[in-house]
Amino acid sequence: MPTSSPTASSFSPSLLHDLIASALKTGADAAEAVSAERASLSVGVRNGALEDVEREESRDLGLRVFIGKRQATVSASDISDATRARLVERAVAMARLAPEDPYAGLAAQDRLCVGPHVELDLFDPTERSAAELEGVAAEAEAVALAVPGVARSEGGHSATSSSRWRLVTSHGFDGSYAATAFSLGVGVIAEKDGAMERGGEHRATRHLADLPSARTVGAEAARRAVARTGPRKIASTTAPVIFENRVATQVLSPLIGAMAGPSVAHGTSFLKDRLGQRVLPEGTNVIDDPFRVRGLGSVPFDDEGVAVTRRSIIEDGVIATWLLNSAAGLQLGMASTGHGSRGLAGPPGVSTHNLHLEPGDRDLDGLMSDAGSGLLVTSMFGPSLNANTGDWSAGVSGFWFDNGVVAYPVSEVTVAGKLIDMYARLQRGSDLEFRGSSNSPSIMFDAVAIAGK
Repeated sequence: MPTSSPTASSFSPSLLHDLIASALKTGADAAEAVSAERASLSVGVRNGALEDVEREESRDLGLRVFIGKRQATVSASDISDATRARLVERAVAMARLAPEDPYAGLAAQDRLCVGPHVELDLFDPTERSAAELEGVAAEAEAVALAVPGVARSEGGHSATSSSRWRLVTSHGFDGSYAATAFSLGVGVIAEKDGAMERGGEHRATRHLADLPSARTVGAEAARRAVARTGPRKIASTTAPVIFENRVATQVLSPLIGAMAGPSVAHGTSFLKDRLGQRVLPEGTNVIDDPFRVRGLGSVPFDDEGVAVTRRSIIEDGVIATWLLNSAAGLQLGMASTGHGSRGLAGPPGVSTHNLHLEPGDRDLDGLMSDAGSGLLVTSMFGPSLNANTGDWSAGVSGFWFDNGVVAYPVSEVTVAGKLIDMYARLQRGSDLEFRGSSNSPSIMFDAVAIAGK
């Protein structure tokens, strides 16, 4: 049975407006209401046999109310008249008891996204049954298991989901959009001389037609597992380190986190005094694009109803803006940048949309050739960050390369450094792929501390 598709909401069109009207009547000065609908179906297989099937359908409401500079949020999955009445009463009662927050309030009216909202092609009406999901997951797994060196499967999985989000505010905003996602992944274990290494591949897209084939996903999972077999330990050293494009975003995420307005406002960011200063090499741009067609992070407006725009958040290596929601913008004396992000409960935080580091002009082989010898990181775990200083370390595995060519796999390695110094020496590869909502080409740093045996 396919998942249901929320192209048209199952909520009454007036429900959120009625919720807000009730909140204002009960004593709120302002309010915003959100509805979220989701339907998903996922199937897992192991060794060709069905392992699990999970189906979810949910409809939820969230309400945020303001009394002066006091605010409260509540949520519910029951949308009956009685529950909605209790939801409003509880929210207003909580707001009356809440401490004052000088930055609490709805988004500034002049920052709201005025419709019609841009069409981003985020919804694919194609539906997949549980049997179809099982078949494609089993095929990907079988392809991976057929590769010499692969010893066993950790399972294949396939899923489809659809969702709809709507936001209505008491100062006139009303916007909604629907989106779908299709995913396929497989994990396997390869064996060599009694030692085993994991490898896997997972892809997700908004439209089914954009999802790689089961054969492609299975073959890549096997290739990655087999390539890691027989790893060596290396001595501690200082050498060039290249982070493959799949893990490079994990090195860049602390940079983006340090640009979040709330962190800057609270003084807990190692970039807090660097707005308008160069933190990446000259000519380096980091782009946030909410309007990427079929993008996994695409939105027509942010979660406060604020207009979004494509922007260089780092331009020519210089921090061009903080990532701001309305509250952080007020606290810093700036305007929201359209990066407000929220769930059903709690005040908004911040998040990017479709983020990417613009590529350079050398592919991965070119980076290794220029470096000569060093470490190519393909997997990372347990990163540690001091948010105030930018001191960073992570456990990694990957490959040692000599004379610009991969020599052998390595494991049980730690890399570390002060990020602000590392970022200043960042070199970009040309192998940018748009696989998720945050993407990067491979990146290289010279002279990184490597801790081995």
